[in-house]
Amino acid sequence: MIIDTLDNLAKYEAVNPLFKDVVEFIKQNDLNKLETGKHEIKGKDLFVNIQAAKGRTPDAAVIETHRRMIDIQIPLDGPETFGYTPLCRLPEVEYNDEKEITKYGDLMAESFIDCQPGMFAIFFPQDGHAPCISMAPEIKKAIFKVKY
Repeated sequence: MIIDTLDNLAKYEAVNPLFKDVVEFIKQNDLNKLETGKHEIKGKDLFVNIQAAKGRTPDAAVIETHRRMIDIQIPLDGPETFGYTPLCRLPEVEYNDEKEITKYGDLMAESFIDCQPGMFAIFFPQDGHAPCISMAPEIKKAIFKVKY
Protein backbone atom coordinates (compact mmCIF):
# COMPACT_ATOMS: atom_id res chain seq x y z
CA MET A 1 0.00 0.00 0.00
CA ILE A 2 1.17 3.50 -0.81
CA ILE A 3 -0.47 6.72 0.41
CA ASP A 4 0.81 10.05 -0.90
CA THR A 5 -0.18 13.30 -2.62
CA LEU A 6 -0.93 13.50 -6.34
CA ASP A 7 2.05 15.86 -6.70
CA ASN A 8 4.26 12.85 -5.93
CA LEU A 9 2.53 10.22 -8.09
CA ALA A 10 5.20 10.44 -10.82
CA LYS A 11 7.80 9.32 -8.26
CA TYR A 12 6.17 5.86 -8.32
CA GLU A 13 6.36 5.33 -12.10
CA ALA A 14 9.11 2.73 -11.65
CA VAL A 15 6.74 0.50 -9.64
CA ASN A 16 4.66 -0.43 -12.69
CA PRO A 17 5.17 0.59 -16.36
CA LEU A 18 1.51 1.68 -16.64
CA PHE A 19 1.80 4.19 -13.79
CA LYS A 20 3.36 6.67 -16.24
CA ASP A 21 0.15 6.50 -18.30
CA VAL A 22 -1.89 7.22 -15.16
CA VAL A 23 0.22 10.31 -14.47
CA GLU A 24 -0.23 11.52 -18.06
CA PHE A 25 -3.98 10.90 -17.98
CA ILE A 26 -4.32 12.95 -14.79
CA LYS A 27 -2.27 15.79 -16.32
CA GLN A 28 -4.47 15.84 -19.42
CA ASN A 29 -7.88 15.38 -17.75
CA ASP A 30 -9.70 17.03 -14.88
CA LEU A 31 -10.91 14.00 -12.93
CA ASN A 32 -13.64 16.10 -11.31
CA LYS A 33 -15.15 16.85 -14.72
CA LEU A 34 -15.14 13.29 -16.08
CA GLU A 35 -18.54 11.64 -16.29
CA THR A 36 -19.38 8.80 -13.94
CA GLY A 37 -18.45 5.43 -15.42
CA LYS A 38 -15.54 3.61 -17.02
CA HIS A 39 -12.97 5.44 -19.16
CA GLU A 40 -10.54 3.18 -21.03
CA ILE A 41 -6.95 4.35 -21.26
CA LYS A 42 -5.16 1.18 -22.49
CA GLY A 43 -7.96 -1.32 -22.98
CA LYS A 44 -8.35 -3.89 -20.20
CA ASP A 45 -4.82 -3.18 -18.92
CA LEU A 46 -5.55 0.36 -17.71
CA PHE A 47 -8.80 2.22 -17.16
CA VAL A 48 -10.38 4.57 -14.66
CA ASN A 49 -13.78 4.26 -13.03
CA ILE A 50 -15.33 7.51 -11.86
CA GLN A 51 -17.79 6.61 -9.11
CA ALA A 52 -20.35 8.22 -6.90
CA ALA A 53 -20.18 5.71 -4.07
CA LYS A 54 -22.26 5.44 -0.91
CA GLY A 55 -20.36 6.50 2.21
CA ARG A 56 -20.01 3.69 4.75
CA THR A 57 -19.13 3.32 8.39
CA PRO A 58 -15.93 1.41 9.24
CA ASP A 59 -17.91 -1.64 10.34
CA ALA A 60 -20.01 -1.63 7.13
CA ALA A 61 -17.06 -1.27 4.74
CA VAL A 62 -16.16 -4.58 3.09
CA ILE A 63 -12.52 -5.63 2.77
CA GLU A 64 -11.59 -6.62 -0.78
CA THR A 65 -8.54 -7.79 -2.71
CA HIS A 66 -7.73 -8.16 -6.40
CA ARG A 67 -5.36 -10.66 -8.02
CA ARG A 68 -4.68 -9.16 -11.46
CA MET A 69 -5.14 -5.44 -10.92
CA ILE A 70 -3.69 -2.65 -8.79
CA ASP A 71 -6.08 0.02 -7.53
CA ILE A 72 -5.07 3.67 -7.47
CA GLN A 73 -7.92 5.29 -5.56
CA ILE A 74 -8.35 9.06 -5.50
CA PRO A 75 -11.06 10.84 -3.48
CA LEU A 76 -12.40 13.79 -5.47
CA ASP A 77 -15.00 15.73 -3.51
CA GLY A 78 -14.16 15.03 0.12
CA PRO A 79 -12.08 12.87 2.43
CA GLU A 80 -12.25 9.09 2.27
CA THR A 81 -10.99 6.62 4.83
CA PHE A 82 -9.63 3.23 3.81
CA GLY A 83 -9.48 0.20 6.02
CA TYR A 84 -6.39 -1.98 5.60
CA THR A 85 -5.52 -5.58 6.43
CA PRO A 86 -2.63 -7.42 4.72
CA LEU A 87 -3.77 -10.34 2.58
CA CYS A 88 -1.56 -12.70 4.61
CA ARG A 89 -3.83 -12.06 7.65
CA LEU A 90 -7.11 -12.60 5.79
CA PRO A 91 -8.92 -15.96 5.66
CA GLU A 92 -9.34 -18.02 2.50
CA VAL A 93 -12.46 -16.76 0.75
CA GLU A 94 -13.87 -17.52 -2.69
CA TYR A 95 -12.41 -15.39 -5.48
CA ASN A 96 -14.78 -14.04 -8.16
CA ASP A 97 -12.70 -14.38 -11.34
CA GLU A 98 -15.28 -12.66 -13.56
CA LYS A 99 -15.36 -9.53 -11.37
CA GLU A 100 -11.67 -9.87 -10.39
CA ILE A 101 -12.40 -9.45 -6.70
CA THR A 102 -12.43 -11.29 -3.39
CA LYS A 103 -14.74 -9.86 -0.73
CA TYR A 104 -14.24 -10.69 2.94
CA GLY A 105 -17.75 -10.10 4.30
CA ASP A 106 -18.10 -9.14 7.93
CA LEU A 107 -14.42 -8.72 8.82
CA MET A 108 -13.32 -5.37 10.24
CA ALA A 109 -10.10 -3.88 8.88
CA GLU A 110 -7.09 -3.88 11.22
CA SER A 111 -6.14 -0.25 10.62
CA PHE A 112 -7.45 2.86 8.89
CA ILE A 113 -5.92 5.70 6.89
CA ASP A 114 -7.48 8.99 5.83
CA CYS A 115 -7.05 10.24 2.29
CA GLN A 116 -7.96 13.80 1.32
CA PRO A 117 -8.71 15.17 -2.17
CA GLY A 118 -5.31 15.75 -3.79
CA MET A 119 -4.04 12.47 -2.35
CA PHE A 120 -4.12 8.86 -3.57
CA ALA A 121 -3.94 5.35 -2.17
CA ILE A 122 -2.40 2.48 -4.14
CA PHE A 123 -3.51 -1.04 -3.24
CA PHE A 124 -1.60 -4.03 -4.62
CA PRO A 125 -2.86 -7.65 -4.69
CA GLN A 126 -1.37 -8.24 -1.23
CA ASP A 127 -3.34 -5.32 0.25
CA GLY A 128 -6.77 -6.00 1.70
CA HIS A 129 -8.61 -2.70 1.57
CA ALA A 130 -12.03 -1.48 2.69
CA PRO A 131 -12.91 1.60 0.62
CA CYS A 132 -15.66 4.24 0.80
CA ILE A 133 -15.52 4.95 4.52
CA SER A 134 -16.96 8.44 4.91
CA MET A 135 -19.36 10.46 7.01
CA ALA A 136 -20.79 11.88 3.76
CA PRO A 137 -23.78 9.99 2.35
CA GLU A 138 -22.03 9.85 -1.05
CA ILE A 139 -18.46 10.37 -2.22
CA LYS A 140 -17.09 10.97 -5.68
CA LYS A 141 -13.87 9.16 -6.46
CA ALA A 142 -11.61 7.93 -9.24
CA ILE A 143 -10.34 4.36 -9.23
CA PHE A 144 -7.58 3.59 -11.71
CA LYS A 145 -7.37 -0.14 -12.42
CA VAL A 146 -3.83 -1.05 -13.48
CA LYS A 147 -2.75 -4.49 -14.72
CA TYR A 148 -0.42 -6.07 -12.17
